[in-house]
Amino acid sequence: MSSTHNSHMDEPDNKTTRAVAQIGAAAKKAARVIANASAEERNHALEAMASIITANTDEILAANAEDIETGRTKGLSAAMLDRLTLTSERIAALAEGIRAVAAQRDPIGEVVQGRTLANGIYLTQVRVPLGAIGVIYEARPNVTVDIAALGVKSGNAVVLRGGSAALSTNTLLVELLRRALASVNMPPAVVTSVDRYGRSGARALMQARDYLDLLIPRGGAELISTVVHESLVPVIETGVGNVHMFLDASAPAVM
Repeated sequence: MSSTHNSHMDEPDNKTTRAVAQIGAAAKKAARVIANASAEERNHALEAMASIITANTDEILAANAEDIETGRTKGLSAAMLDRLTLTSERIAALAEGIRAVAAQRDPIGEVVQGRTLANGIYLTQVRVPLGAIGVIYEARPNVTVDIAALGVKSGNAVVLRGGSAALSTNTLLVELLRRALASVNMPPAVVTSVDRYGRSGARALMQARDYLDLLIPRGGAELISTVVHESLVPVIETGVGNVHMFLDASAPAVM
């Protein structure tokens, strides 16, 4: 969503609502599979995802060029165009980012803390997958890959709604990631998208409480506010970013 206002997020028609419900149901089913996969299986899926991104660099660049041309025609700012742009180097960095996620320790089953109650019962807090997670974000293709990788690593399925400015790029990236999952016998619905349904798809995602366990908005203040205040699905509210710290020349550099 390159811009988000209450008046701009269209109410979904019945067809869109049904389509998003089907996507959500498939994600919920896939979430159970990925949650029960071993760490080795999930890391194997991540390696397949990284490899397919690298192997299809030319196709990704071509799809991205379509988005850049459309963005220029629509008068997107230079900063927005830069965030939207992928180069061979940036695509290689996406693949390396996936591998970096794979290299992290397995979060599933990790014991965060434990304590013994007064009655002698010992309780432990253990990390477990959340299930099917919807993510609404702005026009940054790298976020599509980042979210998918983190979802696989943590044993969650993700349903994505990226910005319309990155439609061609994101459509291809999701297709490639789904193909990679299928190649290692993981359900493709672990990574899916409602981008084709536009803003009404985002609204349908916000209303899909029967299928999504969590919704995360990532982007500007208006996008986050809209999702937080209008979603029927539980939401994790993120910060808007770009929080700067200024250090005076007289201050010590070590904190």
